Amino acid sequence: MNKGRLILINVIGLVVILAVVGGGAYYYYESTNFIKTDEAKVTGDLYTIVAPASGKLTDWDLKEGDIVSKDNKVAKVATVDGDQTVKSSAPGTVVKTQVLEDQLVQAGQTLAQTINMEDLSITANIEENKLKNIEKGDSVDIIIDGDPDTVFEGTLEQIGYATTSVFSVMGNQNSSGNYTKVTQKVPVTISIKAPSDKVLPGMNAEVKISTK
Repeated sequence: MNKGRLILINVIGLVVILAVVGGGAYYYYESTNFIKTDEAKVTGDLYTIVAPASGKLTDWDLKEGDIVSKDNKVAKVATVDGDQTVKSSAPGTVVKTQVLEDQLVQAGQTLAQTINMEDLSITANIEENKLKNIEKGDSVDIIIDGDPDTVFEGTLEQIGYATTSVFSVMGNQNSSGNYTKVTQKVPVTISIKAPSDKVLPGMNAEVKISTK
């Protein structure tokens, strides 16, 4: 083997070793300073606009995307006792309409649903054995599938008081006597700083919580 080839092999070997060491150091840094999960979604408080009485819906022109304020008069319901006003229950953006103009509606029927797009958050599920490493106020980096080129800043606002399995329809009962331990997950709530208009409720997200 000539000298030039030997030098090349040594250089390649050194590069590989440095890459392995660097990768290991990066993994160690990330695993000890952050908790990550892609089991996360954009959420927002959902409010309903309901019919105050049974009758014929009039003056209804709300469309998905319209913005309403609290107690906005958005329609009327014509009843035998006169017109009753339909009002929005909270400020937000209409995300779903469920009725049409001149439709007969029932008292308490949902006419539309709204979410305040200025107050969105992230709900993420964190493994129970990692909860000891996080606390309220921790900073969070957020990537949302609807706007994947942007890293949003966030803050850990709340840690849940029960695992997700508590609310499971099936539950975790096992009558066979064979028990397999499964790591449970606890939901946490994370605020988003200045979400873009590409961020919508229900979108998938990835979060990286700083534990430093």
